[in-house]
Amino acid sequence: MTTYRDRAEAGRMLADQLTGLIGEPDVTVLGLVRGGVPVAQVVAERLDAPLDVLVIRKLGMPWAREVAFGALGPGGVQVLNEHVASQLSPEDIAATNRREQAELERREELYRTGRPPLDLAGRTAVIVDDGLATGATARAAVEVARHLGARRVIVAVPVGSREAKQTLAAEADQVVCVQCPSEFIAVSAYYEDFHEVEDEEVVQTLTATA
Repeated sequence: MTTYRDRAEAGRMLADQLTGLIGEPDVTVLGLVRGGVPVAQVVAERLDAPLDVLVIRKLGMPWAREVAFGALGPGGVQVLNEHVASQLSPEDIAATNRREQAELERREELYRTGRPPLDLAGRTAVIVDDGLATGATARAAVEVARHLGARRVIVAVPVGSREAKQTLAAEADQVVCVQCPSEFIAVSAYYEDFHEVEDEEVVQTLTATA
């Protein structure tokens, strides 16, 4: 098992797996907010491609929010893990949806201030996160990217579970996962520095790369 020093180092190792995209026209690198943005910044620099963000909100179980039963994306996209969601009542699902939709809209307004709406028409979207656990967030991101007109969707992560990678392989055009350990623990276990990425860091990154 390789442990990354931080998200920047993970981004460098991930970028090494994506060099085939260097020089390709119409590539956009999308960092999943918030933890995927520092990783995506390094990838975008290596590929000499524009960087943008994609706001996806995980739908967590009421008694264990780190366990996702689905995810929300811009434009009303919702992805559910039916096996997990079946444990919840419609009322619990609706309450979680309302809370996460409000937070999604807040972040969209914050990150997109002064930036045009995300337009992926005819482009290759490289969706980057700091890791894949259940894959629900990345699945929602793939749907959003296709909804926005992407002609090709690649999911790229430094580490992920084999189950999530297999699930995404059926939905994305390509999945790049530097590490897919047979006994996946949690994304944070593969980082020495896994601090929570704050809104300010995301805004600063977008401002610096504008």
